[in-house]
Amino acid sequence: MNIVILGAGRVGESVAESLVSERNDITVVDTDPLRLQALQERLDLRTVAGNGVLPSVMREAGVADAELFIACAPMDETNLVACKVAHDVFQVPTTIARLRSAEYQDDAGLLDRSGFAVSHVICPEESVTRYVRKLIDYPEALQVLEFAHGLVSLIAVRAESGGALVGRSLADIPALMQGRDVRIVAIYRQDQALTELAGVTRIHPGDEVFVLAATQDIRAVLGALHKVDRPVRRVMVAGGGKVGLRLVRQIHETLQVKVIETDRRRCDYLASQLPSDVLVLNGDSTDEALMGQENVQDMDLFVALTSDDEDNILASLLAKRLGARRVLALINRKAYVDIVQGTQIDIAVSPSQAVIGELLAHVRRGDIEAVHSLRRGAAEALEGVVRGDRKTSRMAGRRVDELGLPAGAQLGAIVRGLHRPDGSEAPDETGAHVIIPHHDTVIQSLDHVVIFVPRKSMVREVERLFQVSATFLF
Repeated sequence: MNIVILGAGRVGESVAESLVSERNDITVVDTDPLRLQALQERLDLRTVAGNGVLPSVMREAGVADAELFIACAPMDETNLVACKVAHDVFQVPTTIARLRSAEYQDDAGLLDRSGFAVSHVICPEESVTRYVRKLIDYPEALQVLEFAHGLVSLIAVRAESGGALVGRSLADIPALMQGRDVRIVAIYRQDQALTELAGVTRIHPGDEVFVLAATQDIRAVLGALHKVDRPVRRVMVAGGGKVGLRLVRQIHETLQVKVIETDRRRCDYLASQLPSDVLVLNGDSTDEALMGQENVQDMDLFVALTSDDEDNILASLLAKRLGARRVLALINRKAYVDIVQGTQIDIAVSPSQAVIGELLAHVRRGDIEAVHSLRRGAAEALEGVVRGDRKTSRMAGRRVDELGLPAGAQLGAIVRGLHRPDGSEAPDETGAHVIIPHHDTVIQSLDHVVIFVPRKSMVREVERLFQVSATFLF
């Protein structure tokens, strides 16, 4: 696919890195030649230096031949204007804009073809907030991702001794889960994926286990793999920026929240935006005296969300040493994420990885509904809708064992009933049900199918399963 990306910042760089690895033709536009040079030296892509909203610069970047235009410059206004020019002047079919302000999205007509012609909106701050909120709801998990309108969830959890499934074989799971259908799609042991999962495969303490199940069964699954943590009731947030403020607004009604922010003026703003039961403190989250004074040891969760990676790492390590039960750090640099994940910092969240799946859903071929990037981009889980019939589709009307999935890929869940017989979406999910398939389960047209892909090199092969051809014969 021919893709043009406006903005070589952290999000743009991460998007380019992910898409280049899939053999797309990528051009990145930015006003900073040095940043572009560093990007080009590291990745196989083309760069153009200049103001990306100008038609002349867009023409030089080859926007006229682009199938997808992604605007992720720092300013919302720049991204909106760029999408308008790309669509109206160069007839780009799909435009994606990074927008921080929710006000643009609240006006439905502002982004449609008669407005700024934005096909899809991404907001990294909202994606990170949603990601962290899930981890507050499920404190035992390392990752919680939803598919099929929230009916199915994929969770990552660290297996602990004492869990009902820990030390047992995969063949024992149906009996141990007492009628709850689950599918373990991957096990990582000492940071290496087990190449084959069979009935005799056992779950060891310390394994990172990826499980697909109906969302209503997630708590039971977590309890079977990890000792049940007490619910999160007290949270300390370091950093009152956009992500911190979004998160506190969502959780303050049900949780006790403290916010630590270094900038006094920002503290004044936070105090004016948040209710009086939220304590806003002007101070440094790496100050041991302050953290002790504010009883960080009593916190169920410490969340470091400042814009400085080093501060987030140091504050999280300090909070953990002082007794915080669980710590989470927001980290932009991929190298830092790789270093700290699995250390005393329980969870390292990368904003770019949190949002990359939203972009990949528009790059994938076939009727792809959702994509989630896993294991820092090494693996992927995607949800697609099966279209056509046995003559035109590689999936419709076939048993799971007839699909020819790549070795290691797992068809983890099927959701049936989200569409009417005519193909239109049902008005709600009341008629839908989740199927954890077996080898002889027959896939039907309009099923939502969730597939775990352990290596990105397999993605193209999996994509083809969701593509419909008028002349396809199996």
